[in-house]
Amino acid sequence: MTASPVLDSRRRARRSHLTAAACATVLCAAAAAPAAADGHGGGGTSSGKPTVVLVHGAFADGSSWNGVVERLEQRGYTVMAPANPLRGLHNDATYISSVLDSIKGPVVLAGHSYGGAVISSAAAGHSQVKALVYINALMPDVGESGASLAARFPSALATATRSVPYQEGHGQSGTDLYLKRDKVYPVFAACLPESQAELLGITQRPAATTAFSETAQVAAWKTIPSWAMVGRQDMTINPEQERFQARRAHSHTVEINSCHVSLIAHPEAVADLIQQAATATASGSGSAGPSLAATGSAAPRRELTGLGGVAGVSLVAGAGAVLIGRRLRRRSR
Repeated sequence: MTASPVLDSRRRARRSHLTAAACATVLCAAAAAPAAADGHGGGGTSSGKPTVVLVHGAFADGSSWNGVVERLEQRGYTVMAPANPLRGLHNDATYISSVLDSIKGPVVLAGHSYGGAVISSAAAGHSQVKALVYINALMPDVGESGASLAARFPSALATATRSVPYQEGHGQSGTDLYLKRDKVYPVFAACLPESQAELLGITQRPAATTAFSETAQVAAWKTIPSWAMVGRQDMTINPEQERFQARRAHSHTVEINSCHVSLIAHPEAVADLIQQAATATASGSGSAGPSLAATGSAAPRRELTGLGGVAGVSLVAGAGAVLIGRRLRRRSR
């Protein structure tokens, strides 16, 4: 018995609709897979890495972190390097605390030099701060100041600054500290080319004396895991002070042959230490985590069967259409 032309036509139309629907399903699934692998959420990255916030020290600005920022971004981290006002410890910590308020998700907070005192205060009360990283930094305890620590551990900085009165609106005034131009290279940046140190002296931002005289009211390193880098040739903060602070805070400590500005002279080593803190706290261990040599790059982007973009999607969709078409033909026989 021969099927009618109308019945054959309906069967062919049905097979065509099923094949088109199946192909569309395969194509949509294939196209969605890379998007899911690369999805971004709330201010973090696709791999769930914390946001890294970098706080500069006295006589500097956020650009001192440039080499570190570049390396951390290459490794897949979202990075912020806000301006530290340098107007006094309490004022500066309040400002950086407000920056932390704007960030969703976990944070690794790093400070260089005086920036270490700022992050020790700013991190208090911020549960999203999972690690503190101190780079050639101040780490005052409650009741201590930069000046009181320097009195215990003298350095060449004591003779390397000059005082300049300043005035602000509403009749406010104070005193700024500048690095003496002839002291920038030997005391602050001896591990850089002298011409680069000269430029740092020209563009320096002064710090109010209250940045060093105001005493810390909190010390976040008592409750938040910390990492510390000691510069063995540091002439601005005594290396013995850096070691003492790190021991007291039970910090995971690295020592390198560097002057005070290790973040400029050795950005790779600084980025490695920050990543070590981020990796350890992300795993919830709070320990030193993987060795530095084992870290250094973000996970590679996953592609469909080694093929990305339109070519990969087309291949998968085409293969799916062929297989579904064969099954339909077998069922119709």
